[in-house]
Amino acid sequence: MCRNLVRKMPDARIVVFDKSVEAIQSVADRGAEVACSAEDAARQSDVVLLSLPNGDAVRQVVDAIIGSIRADALVIDTSTSPVDVTKEMAQRIKAAGGEYLDAPIARTRAAAENGTLSIMVGGGTSAFQRVFPILQCMGSEISHCGPVGSGQIVKILNNMVLFQTVHALSEALAIGTLAGVDGKTLFDVFSKGSADSFALRNHGCKALLADDFPPRAFSTDYARKDNAYAIALAESVGVTPKGARLLDEVFDLAQQQTLGEFYFPVFHKLHSTD
Repeated sequence: MCRNLVRKMPDARIVVFDKSVEAIQSVADRGAEVACSAEDAARQSDVVLLSLPNGDAVRQVVDAIIGSIRADALVIDTSTSPVDVTKEMAQRIKAAGGEYLDAPIARTRAAAENGTLSIMVGGGTSAFQRVFPILQCMGSEISHCGPVGSGQIVKILNNMVLFQTVHALSEALAIGTLAGVDGKTLFDVFSKGSADSFALRNHGCKALLADDFPPRAFSTDYARKDNAYAIALAESVGVTPKGARLLDEVFDLAQQQTLGEFYFPVFHKLHSTD
């Protein structure tokens, strides 16, 4: 995402910070300036973008930068965070003189590399319009979902649906192959009918069929975290999320089998240990 910003906004001054020296170097080599801390990066920036593992990390970074952001700065959180945390951080940034947008991302690692992410944005209309050209550097589908927190709601529910769809595909593949149908044939026919989906063409064909669940992709640990956000969101509005709770049990089993760091469709391997 940072590399696409540097490449597509050559006249912009882009300042970066990350705990990973390797991550910093990958964009510094392309022209980004390196800050010595998150506070230093915020102090130099009119627009601050966050991309972090979870809501706790977002809170920690906001704690660090809150005294350093410029007046009228825009803080954009591209992480997937709990809705209540997002609204709290927005209030804190507003009190400090800035404005906050939640802009979580969806699609694959390849989409991040190619700048074709789907980005779901919550926040004020004028702020959204102001940062739209920046978001276009990273995504091909930019959706304004409503006020602050709306982007997170849509992203969390998107992931909830995705996880359950991939789980259904995993079960279908296990059942179909054990019943004597070639897995590639099964998914090929699915793609021509009502079972076709983004999940089938990507997670199904590229991960489940290939038995390819690399580490450092979107892991089981991250998937369970996002699924937990969906459960909490559902319960906050009085809905019993039976499907999401089932997936929590599946993710828990995968973690017990030391599969937590692997690409989340790795729960397919649980069929061989039932």
